[in-house]
Amino acid sequence: MTTTAIDRGLGSELAADLAATAFTLAKRFSAGATMWSLAPGWEPHALHIAVEFIHPVIVGKRALPAVALTGADLVDAVRVSARAGDIVIAVSGARHPDVRSVMRRAPAWGVSTVWIGSGERPPAGSADHVLWLDDPDPRVPATGGFVLFYHVLWELTHVCFEHPGLLKAAAEEVCITCSDEGRLGEVLAVSGDGTAQVRTAGGVETIATALVEPVDVGELVLVHAGTAISRVGDDQPGRAGPAERRR
Repeated sequence: MTTTAIDRGLGSELAADLAATAFTLAKRFSAGATMWSLAPGWEPHALHIAVEFIHPVIVGKRALPAVALTGADLVDAVRVSARAGDIVIAVSGARHPDVRSVMRRAPAWGVSTVWIGSGERPPAGSADHVLWLDDPDPRVPATGGFVLFYHVLWELTHVCFEHPGLLKAAAEEVCITCSDEGRLGEVLAVSGDGTAQVRTAGGVETIATALVEPVDVGELVLVHAGTAISRVGDDQPGRAGPAERRR
């Protein structure tokens, strides 16, 4: 009988990743977040995650808002559904184009991201939390490994709720000169006067684009002090290449 990575148990690094992920989930849920789950190609995982969090199996545990997103255009589904402060959790391989695009754009939407998968890993920094089984066996998604991940996440998230003092939001780091942090922005509309509307974690805003012109709808830019100071390139997390700008 062939065993998969999960059959050999959780290593200390993966256990620490699960704990850190649950802590993030608890903080987000405490602040009013909704969880959006997607699993292109493996939709039962997306549905299972949503049910796991919204329907507590232990009396007295909180029902947490969670919705599974399915369909042909998951990028647009997340774009129109998720609000700043929400959570997106995806189950897929590292190369799935929709999940890669969602993860790149997530900082501009202000959402926290969790990526569950196996085999080849996504590039470093692709998501806030990566929970991965380093096992190339294609049967892994059909085993209990991923299910164990989100069952443990549910349990640990509720453990974190028992310590509300730890769940208060920390102050963000900002520029000491202008009290503004560099933020990822997704271009929504381009004007002819050197400005554009972008969506950032803080909402929709109008920014100057003279330093990076020309820009196109769907591109990702780094915004600082009301100005796009650079494009986010294809070799960086939170990026969108030309083929993905309309995804």
